[in-house]
Amino acid sequence: MSIRVYRNATIRTGAEGRTPAQAMAVDGEHLVAVGSEAEVREVAGHGAALVDLEGAAVLPGLYDAHIHTAQYAHSLGAIDLREVRSLAEALTMIGEHVARLRPGGWLFGGRWNSNTWDPPAQPDRYALDSVSAGLPIALPNIDGHTVWANSAALRLAGIDASTPDPVGGEIVRDADGEPTGILRESASYPLRALMVSGDLSDKLRLAQDELLALGLTSVHDIDGEDCRDAYLRLRDAGELKIRVHKAIPAVHLEAAIAEGRRTGQGDDWIRTGPVKIFSDGALGSHTCHMSEAFQGDAGNLGIAVTPYDDLVRLFRTAVDGGVAIATHAIGDQANHLVLDAFEAIGRTPGLRHRIEHAQHLRRADLTRMARLGVVASMQPVHCTSDIDLVDSLLAGQDLASYAWRGMLNAGVALAFGSDAPVEHPDPFAALYAAVTRTRQDGTPAGGWQPEQRLSMAEAITAHTLGAAYAAGEQDRKGVLAPGMLADFIAVDTDPYLESPDAVLRTKVITTVVGGEVRWQRS
Repeated sequence: MSIRVYRNATIRTGAEGRTPAQAMAVDGEHLVAVGSEAEVREVAGHGAALVDLEGAAVLPGLYDAHIHTAQYAHSLGAIDLREVRSLAEALTMIGEHVARLRPGGWLFGGRWNSNTWDPPAQPDRYALDSVSAGLPIALPNIDGHTVWANSAALRLAGIDASTPDPVGGEIVRDADGEPTGILRESASYPLRALMVSGDLSDKLRLAQDELLALGLTSVHDIDGEDCRDAYLRLRDAGELKIRVHKAIPAVHLEAAIAEGRRTGQGDDWIRTGPVKIFSDGALGSHTCHMSEAFQGDAGNLGIAVTPYDDLVRLFRTAVDGGVAIATHAIGDQANHLVLDAFEAIGRTPGLRHRIEHAQHLRRADLTRMARLGVVASMQPVHCTSDIDLVDSLLAGQDLASYAWRGMLNAGVALAFGSDAPVEHPDPFAALYAAVTRTRQDGTPAGGWQPEQRLSMAEAITAHTLGAAYAAGEQDRKGVLAPGMLADFIAVDTDPYLESPDAVLRTKVITTVVGGEVRWQRS
């Protein structure tokens, strides 16, 4: 294959302090020259193929540092209850989807948010039974930490009045001790294990095109072993077009180590990532682990999904096996305990550890996080989605919430992602949220806790080089320079020059991965 020269563009290389380039030369999957068109064509030689980018702005390929691609793939054809505003409306929509299901099929999706319902109240299994036509149904809520199940699903999972609450979970019960159908945290795991689909490779094949169209060229996938297997099948068939850093579920950690998996192992298309461990739950489910009770929910400090001693044991098992650690922690107490656990295991040369979400921290823990070298893997749109929840549930607590500026100032490395399908995977929505701290309608005016805003350059770095750094791939991705992988996007808006509102409306024109056009706007 001849060298290709991508030309006629404003190329934002991502290299700090470097002026925009006008052209890039690609040989195979790698960049061999970046600079003025004259410089690049001299390196490429007379036989190089020319690709005209027609004056577009070019960015390094955007990298989602936290996404559930299997769940996202399922969600593309699943029920989405995010915009529902009452139980009755939810049941009507669920009944319509049930009517289209095959016998024995599962209803995928959910994403309900009873905090926004009128009236705001937790649903129960009996309401779901009324529209389920006997089929088992289990629907995660918007943050994915609470599942609403019907009676048939509970029976399949073996959950009844005699079933004890598991460690790190809660089976919500009525006054008679019967399960209501609401399962929190680890209590929902038996149902999640039952909800499988035999066509995940086909769904991921479609989902990767959706992600490429948004400008994503790499992902840190947080889903299970079935997702890994499906990606390996796509790669072996020559159908994988997006690069995958694949996390290991905590329940599979020892088996993965026994198989010889180590973080960083693999090729440029699929690499083994960290082990994903849950420390706590989520704010919307009132299950994130806090040092003070939620406002209006006296005595509730959330749930320690993995007790501290087990957390330390898992951390040691991982690092002894050469596996990095990515721990979900949202509440301030969860984040504090995770940092305690990192201190307990000591230095781990060659492994880069992360806290996923890192939403609410004690201010002193920002400097401790930096000292320990722990990456903050965060999702900017969570901040703007949760403004009302934080103001109501955490009122009066002195916390560093979604403290991007505070983290950078303390020396914490930031990696941005979406947590899709909890949020939409559009990275330009994340950039908008990071630099404005407003919802997409511009509220609140001036931004929520605006002192934590980032510059556009800092936000883009977190969504490119920062995500690559979190994966230990900063020498391969995140910057457009000779020797790096030729992963980049051409867009209709230069985010370094245009307003945040314009960036929010950005359209991707071309997505290139490994020097090949993998998606093109028609």
